[in-house]
Amino acid sequence: MCRWNAYIGQPLLIDELLYRTKHGLIDESLHARMGAETTNGDGFGLGWYPPGMPADPARYRGVDPAWNDANLRDLARHVESPLFLAHIRAAVGSPVQQTNCHPFRHGRWLFVHNGLIDGFARIRRKMLLEIEPELFNGIGGSTDSETLFYLALGDGLEEEPLAAMERAVGRVERAAAQQGIDAPVQMTIGIADGERLWAIRYSSEHRSRTLFVSEDVDALKRLHPENARLQELVEGDRVVVSEPLSDLPGAWTEIPESTALRIEGGSIEQRPFLPD
Repeated sequence: MCRWNAYIGQPLLIDELLYRTKHGLIDESLHARMGAETTNGDGFGLGWYPPGMPADPARYRGVDPAWNDANLRDLARHVESPLFLAHIRAAVGSPVQQTNCHPFRHGRWLFVHNGLIDGFARIRRKMLLEIEPELFNGIGGSTDSETLFYLALGDGLEEEPLAAMERAVGRVERAAAQQGIDAPVQMTIGIADGERLWAIRYSSEHRSRTLFVSEDVDALKRLHPENARLQELVEGDRVVVSEPLSDLPGAWTEIPESTALRIEGGSIEQRPFLPD
């Protein structure tokens, strides 16, 4: 499996979440507490939107373990962004290569996934044939995650991201059922378009991998007035994480099972995630 973080709010140095927090993503790459594996060393990826450029996301990916990449550390110390996604990979069935590292990108859209499609090898050909022809050449790797992203793009992700993901997951579950695979989908998903962030927690067996969202900034400041870094946050800053970045009581809310969030301008909309 994998782990990922996403941030939306005031422009922030990326290393604030990757390196400076007690249990940031780089620490999780070696010492994950809530994942299927403790170590996530099969590559990493970072996607971000430069300030004032919501339609042109940048991306840096590598196959080295995240904890061992000096270029990532240097980049994170100097790049500031109002919206970014970071991912560490534990490969499941597909090669360790750069094109298989998240986030995946299409135009202004970024996509990260923690989980797997069980039995993917048995339905992969069918799923690839259902991808829209004009999108097909955009696929660079061989993962189930990228296939799911491109299925959703064909199902209207650029117009209605959550509805498109429900349709795409429905396709996967129907194809898997035809092959006798009972619970194919295990996922937490992060999607961004430069201005908004979506997060989804879902699995076919309704026992999904962990996913959390940070609490309202005003509430955090009241709970922890002694924490200088929290006092620097402004209303609207939000973080979505596979695992809490710190042990501060009241700082994190677990996203419920089969639930999707839409975060924009500091507000969060929550609704059930129901595959079609």
